[in-house]
Amino acid sequence: MQPIESLSINTIRTLSMDAVQSANSGHPGTPMALAPASYVIFNEFLRYDPAQPQWPNRDRFVLSCGHASMLLYSTLHLCGVKQTDAAGRGTEKPAVSLDDIRQFRQLESRCPGHPEYGHTAGVETTTGPLGQGIANSVGMAIAQRWLAARYNRPGFDLFDYAVYALCGDGDMMEGVGAEAASLAGHLKLSNLCWIYDDNKITIEGHTDLAFSECIQQRFAGYGWNVLKVDDINDLAAFRAAITSFQNTADRPTLIVVRSAIAFGSPNKQNTHGAHGSPLGDEEIRLTKLAYGWPADQKFLVPEEVLAHFRANIGTRGQSLRQTWETRYAEYAGQFPEQAKEIDLIGRHELPDGWDSEIKPFAADAKGLATRASSGKVLNQIAKRLPWLVGGSADLAPSTLTLMEGCGDFEAGSHGGRNLHFGIREHAMGAIINGMALAGLRSFGATFFVFADYMRPSIRLAALMGLPVFYVFSHDSIGVGEDGPTHQPIEHLASLRAIPNLTVIRPGDANEVIEAYRSVILNTKGPTALVLSRQNLPTLDRNQYAPAAGTQKGGYVLVDAADGKPEVILIGTGSELSLCVSAYEKLTAEGIKARVVSMPSWELFDAQSQTYRDSVLPPDVKSRVAVELGIDQGWCKYIGRCGRFLGINHFGASAPVGVLLEQYGFTVENLVKLAKEVAGR
Repeated sequence: MQPIESLSINTIRTLSMDAVQSANSGHPGTPMALAPASYVIFNEFLRYDPAQPQWPNRDRFVLSCGHASMLLYSTLHLCGVKQTDAAGRGTEKPAVSLDDIRQFRQLESRCPGHPEYGHTAGVETTTGPLGQGIANSVGMAIAQRWLAARYNRPGFDLFDYAVYALCGDGDMMEGVGAEAASLAGHLKLSNLCWIYDDNKITIEGHTDLAFSECIQQRFAGYGWNVLKVDDINDLAAFRAAITSFQNTADRPTLIVVRSAIAFGSPNKQNTHGAHGSPLGDEEIRLTKLAYGWPADQKFLVPEEVLAHFRANIGTRGQSLRQTWETRYAEYAGQFPEQAKEIDLIGRHELPDGWDSEIKPFAADAKGLATRASSGKVLNQIAKRLPWLVGGSADLAPSTLTLMEGCGDFEAGSHGGRNLHFGIREHAMGAIINGMALAGLRSFGATFFVFADYMRPSIRLAALMGLPVFYVFSHDSIGVGEDGPTHQPIEHLASLRAIPNLTVIRPGDANEVIEAYRSVILNTKGPTALVLSRQNLPTLDRNQYAPAAGTQKGGYVLVDAADGKPEVILIGTGSELSLCVSAYEKLTAEGIKARVVSMPSWELFDAQSQTYRDSVLPPDVKSRVAVELGIDQGWCKYIGRCGRFLGINHFGASAPVGVLLEQYGFTVENLVKLAKEVAGR
């Protein structure tokens, strides 16, 4: 190892040690062990311009073992990565200053405990929950392949970036990582490289407590190119492995590296304490002496190290980016329509007329299942939104999410827009997050009950503000004979509890249209569409209020003749038509009623107080909410005097009509409840 290499690597190590010690919190071990890997990847291989860290064709680096965040922060500081503005352009401010590192894990520092996307430039995705980062990286690799298939032209390889992910034993143990690795091997994503730190250490101790499989054999079985580096400090061996990845054209690559952490005290060799807690001032002092480092200096960054990074990744990255921009200008002259699309993707904007193919549904007493109307609307939007790409967890025939005429994304055929995730809900959620991070409008579909399998990925999409969406069909006991294992009961409440996730449960086909408008226009976070298996009447909008009210989350569907109701019925999804039938019966009996369609709490709560009071007047306290789910959260809409018709227990296996009658979802029962609450 050359002196400047050793000095650079030890700078990463000592910054990491000092930051964790200053915070009295964090994980110094992995940053110390993997500093050689970070150094080689960034300074020698990564096609990345620190001055413009959102350059579209940059290589992506994902730190999946997010607890080792100081490894990334130290490297971003040394590379001179610039913070970006709202338009994604680099500014003069550093993404990670030395003061930020001094304030590691403190309020308002750009060095939070785990890397956070959108908070610190150079952080490609939020990581920490293990397995998520490597699964995101699969989505990034898929996006590159799709972008290349659609936009590259002879002589114009606009999109040919690689994706690197650094991971550890925890990533390998979590199921989401295994699901994602399996799909990546099937798709032969040769632009994807995972570097696995096989250090045999987890929080409880040595990995042989719970983990003894042969990772190399497992990944060979997945169809990966598997390489091994016995000592990460052997930079030549690691460089050779990265070069092998770059020369592999038919499969993703896993590089298994062994690392060990050398400390000043012999009893500190590769222990858990070094991985999961600060080392202590004396241990840091001894370790720095072992490195030949000034023992009592903290947060030391030698000028020659900064110059070394500037001369390598700085110079290389700037040249690569400028060459790309020159070629892109030529491309735009020859292929203006394609360039226009690329620019829209980069700005997170929609093409003109993206919803022009959408056709309203005629009134129909028999109607459609909202999963069926969703399929029609999705296909209409797909015609005008070319970078809408997604698929289902082996349930396209049931979720009706196949985009007709758009082809399949498969190994050797990367231009298709229909992805087949297989029965891998959790990986699907994480992969579409990675696709969205690369600019695509991505979605995933499955039965609503299986949202549980992907909840961690949904939560991270909400945390990152990613505009992904989920098509969840089979939304209730309306599944019928499939029984309680497939009948979601608590799921609406569960998803509504996630901040920044919009949940929409439309009540008929035209509400589905407006729900999709909300989905596509929402660029600040994910949306869950919750759809029925059974047919729902398509309401006559000449008789009832326009479905455009769906975009406000709640609206008056039909009102008492004088606009002063005695009782308000609030319905969502399949129960909306039940409320309408009850309204008609109440009206016939001289009871003044109002029906409020409430497809989305989140959209409704975002409206002004004046609007919300116009829909749910505070002086009308007689209210009944109707929803095929638990009552959790409904009190804020029905108040202490209201009633809830729902289901607070698991369902049963029986035809849907039998179940609805058994659990009281009938016109007669709803009318009875409405009369009771209204004192009639």
